[in-house]
Amino acid sequence: MSGQEQHHRTNQSDRTDPSDFLARSPRLRPSGGYRALRSFQVTTVVYDATVVFCERFVDKRSRTVDQMVQAARSGRQNIAEGSRAAATSSQTELRLVNVARASLDELLLDYEDFLRQHRQRQWNKDAPEARAVREVGRTHQSDLTDPTDQLSLSAPYAQWLNSADSAVVANALICLIHQANYLLDQQIAGLERTFVEEGGYSEQLAAARREFRDQAPACPLCGKPMRQRTARQGQHAGQSFWGCTTYPECKGILPTDKSVRSDQSD
Repeated sequence: MSGQEQHHRTNQSDRTDPSDFLARSPRLRPSGGYRALRSFQVTTVVYDATVVFCERFVDKRSRTVDQMVQAARSGRQNIAEGSRAAATSSQTELRLVNVARASLDELLLDYEDFLRQHRQRQWNKDAPEARAVREVGRTHQSDLTDPTDQLSLSAPYAQWLNSADSAVVANALICLIHQANYLLDQQIAGLERTFVEEGGYSEQLAAARREFRDQAPACPLCGKPMRQRTARQGQHAGQSFWGCTTYPECKGILPTDKSVRSDQSD
């Protein structure tokens, strides 16, 4: 590289460009974190156990195998997808969580059909066996956010899920599906309440925009609104400042204490 080219690049890197200093603000709405949701943990147990149940007790040539596995998978995956979508769409999050709920209802019917068609007893909700499964759900409130630890979620239910009796396994899974449905009902009610009280993403974004524009000072040079930015280099690196939104046409700058400055003042 020639001395002239190096001098030109050095001058470019030293130049204060407000358009490069936009601060990274936190997102308006949280998203993700679904692994810590109890509903996701229970549906993970249901999904894994359904795959094994079909391998052990359902004819592999039956279409029921694919239907049950896909319903169990949908119940789990839509919780995760809804959680990810929460950052930008309340309606999408609600829709996906409702899809998860509907998928579990479909799976519940499949297990009830299995018991009826095989003339096996379905546990009453107050049966000792059903109460024992529910008690595990109350006492084993896991917070397993590490995906490598997800296998241990089903361990507390092993005495039922590993049983050689298909009726025991099916009934235990019916209990778990009811637990998951209850948790999803609570989750849906909370999402609907939040939507009513706080509005959706578009409303929150518009409100945040209005609040920002109300707080932003006018450019001392052209009078246009300013935008808060953060310097990334030079002696003021890391410091916040206001830069004109029309940059590079206008290079007006205000520090956050709003004492008037401009790079044209030198």
